Amino acid sequence: MFKAIIFDLDGTLLDRMTSLKAFVEHQHERLPELHHIDKNEYVNRFITLDQRGYVWKDKVYQQLKLEFELVLQWEDLLEDYMEQFRAHCVGFPNLHELLTYLKQSGFKLGLITNGYGAFQTKNTEALGIMTYFDAILVSEIEGLRKPEPAIFHRALDRLGVQPSEAAYVGDHPHNDVWASRSVGMKGIWKEDVHFEGDFERDYTIRDLMDLKDYLEKLGAGSE
Repeated sequence: MFKAIIFDLDGTLLDRMTSLKAFVEHQHERLPELHHIDKNEYVNRFITLDQRGYVWKDKVYQQLKLEFELVLQWEDLLEDYMEQFRAHCVGFPNLHELLTYLKQSGFKLGLITNGYGAFQTKNTEALGIMTYFDAILVSEIEGLRKPEPAIFHRALDRLGVQPSEAAYVGDHPHNDVWASRSVGMKGIWKEDVHFEGDFERDYTIRDLMDLKDYLEKLGAGSE
């Protein structure tokens, strides 16, 4: 029976698209050097270049500087992103309700996220969810990244559970669902309309509280 639930961060607990759009809009509003660009054009181009977070922002800002002939240095824009993004972090609905339920039910909780250590830590803190987790692994800090099996095994070791005793919840079909299933965990997909096509998973959730329903149907308490 499940003893631990491990989560992805971006696109699973953190509503990254909503958060990113809010940040980019605010950055445009705050910096006069960007006001010669139509705000919607700036926001839309940023989001396109960002490619759902799979292009790091140094490349995004270098391209924006080139295309819009910005007087600002891309390094300064990147630093602004690193410091200000957390102020716009928004979790998906029922985030705290789900994590509270899981803790009260006795599950050990883990988090595995790709990204830079300080940046992802600040974002997790901004959501107010740090205290729920028994283990948090960020790829830069660990020297490993999803979908490498070793980062999942490391999280399981820190939680003191076997793969068969844990489920992983994430939005990416390969990096999250396939990768966790490949090490013997249950792979639960947080539905994302961006990813199309059929792929194997153990369950699909749309709202975070769908996970509670799934666990209760299984009778999957940690005791």
